[in-house]
Amino acid sequence: MDTYTRLAQTLDSLPNGFPSTGDGSELRLLAKLFTPEEAELAVHLTADLETADVISVRTGREAGELRKLLKNMVRRGLIASGRIKEGLGFGLMPFVVGIYEMQVDSIDVELAQLVEDYFQSAFGEALKVRPQFHRVIPVNESIRNSMEVHPYESASGLVNAAQAWGVLDCICRKQKALIGEACGHPVDVCMALSEQPGAFDNNPTVRAVSREESLATLKRAAEAGLVHSVSNNQQGVHYICNCCTCSCGILRGMASLGMANVVARSAFVNTVDETLCNACENCLGYCQFDALTMEIVVQVNSARCVGCGVCVPACPSEALVLVRRPEDEILPIPETLADWGNKRASARGLMD
Repeated sequence: MDTYTRLAQTLDSLPNGFPSTGDGSELRLLAKLFTPEEAELAVHLTADLETADVISVRTGREAGELRKLLKNMVRRGLIASGRIKEGLGFGLMPFVVGIYEMQVDSIDVELAQLVEDYFQSAFGEALKVRPQFHRVIPVNESIRNSMEVHPYESASGLVNAAQAWGVLDCICRKQKALIGEACGHPVDVCMALSEQPGAFDNNPTVRAVSREESLATLKRAAEAGLVHSVSNNQQGVHYICNCCTCSCGILRGMASLGMANVVARSAFVNTVDETLCNACENCLGYCQFDALTMEIVVQVNSARCVGCGVCVPACPSEALVLVRRPEDEILPIPETLADWGNKRASARGLMD
């Protein structure tokens, strides 16, 4: 078994998954990103952060040389790193969400095509697993004022709870543009959040912005018809994706692969005040989930509505508003990312 096959299997052993294709697309993709030496090293990493000294014992390689290689892999977005009790730790990172998104500054035409080949061949298998990678969240302004909204349920709530804010380009729209299929939605609307003040200062990829600028980015994304989505956990949400079915890897599961429920819906559902609706049809073009149809007035299919609220500000007569779903229809959200990983690993049969 060659090194890239073993690396693919190692990545697939993570809760996120990295399904094999049968045509070798995943191996060509990994070969573009990792040198053979890096791939061999990555196979020996775990999802838990470990120091170079610990990894050195496992691999039989000299710790100083190994540390240099690991740091270079971190710089290129191939593995994770962070401070642990023993010092600087290194660990395996999922392909999505993880390695792929870290290529936003380095993606070229070749990598973009390799990603597309892999998406078309196998990524749908990862999208089928529950809990989903992402969940939808609306902006507070789309929700009826009397509704209780937890901070993790609202895009503006997450922004207001953060202590540092950043904006970066959308890797998915860059990837589609590089293969000649640009969708026209804004690119510079991916958002990073942190509880650590100044976290994005001097970051080469993420442009640090103020809270107000971050909220303005949300507004700009919503006006462009983009859906706000975040990691599918309550605590420690560190990014907001502003997604479309034409470019974004997860929502494309609906448009390109014909899959429903590729994202977890929000706790809200759209409703229409029939006395206010003037049948102008403005809202129809904003719904990426085919949840709206026009009869005498607009009709909402609550089973298809994900509660994103993108269509709400597009209604000139203010006939649309999000309301909270009945409690028995609200999907449980894993408390932490670790909880999400455990549930997903169990669903994939990875737990003992």
